[in-house]
Amino acid sequence: MKNGLYIVATPIGNLSDISPRAVETLKAADVIACEDSRVTKKLFSLLGISLQKTFIVLHDHNENEQAQKIIDLIQSGKSVAQVSDAGSPLISDPGYKLIKSCREAGVYITTLPGCCALISALQLSGLPTNRFMFVGFIPNKDKGRADLFKKYQKLDSTLIFYETAPRIVKTLTAAAEIFGTREMAVAREISKVYEECLSGTAEELLAHFNTNEPKGEMVFMVAPAEEETLPEIDVETLLKEKLAAASLKTAVKELVETYGLNKNEVYELALKVKNGQK
Repeated sequence: MKNGLYIVATPIGNLSDISPRAVETLKAADVIACEDSRVTKKLFSLLGISLQKTFIVLHDHNENEQAQKIIDLIQSGKSVAQVSDAGSPLISDPGYKLIKSCREAGVYITTLPGCCALISALQLSGLPTNRFMFVGFIPNKDKGRADLFKKYQKLDSTLIFYETAPRIVKTLTAAAEIFGTREMAVAREISKVYEECLSGTAEELLAHFNTNEPKGEMVFMVAPAEEETLPEIDVETLLKEKLAAASLKTAVKELVETYGLNKNEVYELALKVKNGQK
């Protein structure tokens, strides 16, 4: 096996979802970089992979330090497989600093694609998939949650968040206030026995979780914002009013900024209006 870094996706639920290539890579790797060695060793036992390997714990607080250790191992001829507790490494998990450092050091890097909760949830949701934004985990505090939702409130993309069962009711309550009646979806326990994906307004989803205890890992999704339609405006009349009290440059600037108009077109019309007034 070539010395280098192998980014390996692991199952998010069903053990059979791991690829044969991923299993062979994990068997052959000299070193395993993981978030929690206990979780990874349990997975290896279930897959029949030997635990006689070097396990390096890699998390947000030690990534810079561990990155150099991993690079040194690779440059000494070792192969390193990077995994997260579940799913694709680096997606709301540590790892990007390691990848950046490896690239700068010129070591070999490859990825073994596989399970990713946000993609699986989006596929189940029935929400638009042509454009989406993964926002990550939702803040625990009310203000942080509200501020995050407001930041992306008008984005013309399906929004995808990771959330925990104990906080989903608070999240849906905030979503009802900020996103209104937009369609939403909550996917949970993806690829497991009790997998389900619920869709509806925030109020409808709240009604469900108020009578059914939220359980499992969750992905929360919100449909894109609808395109705002500006009211029809009489630009010429507005220009006449503006020019009566302001310079041509100011009048044009104010109309362009207020109504999102084409600056050149408004300027040309303003010149005609001004010349007509003389």
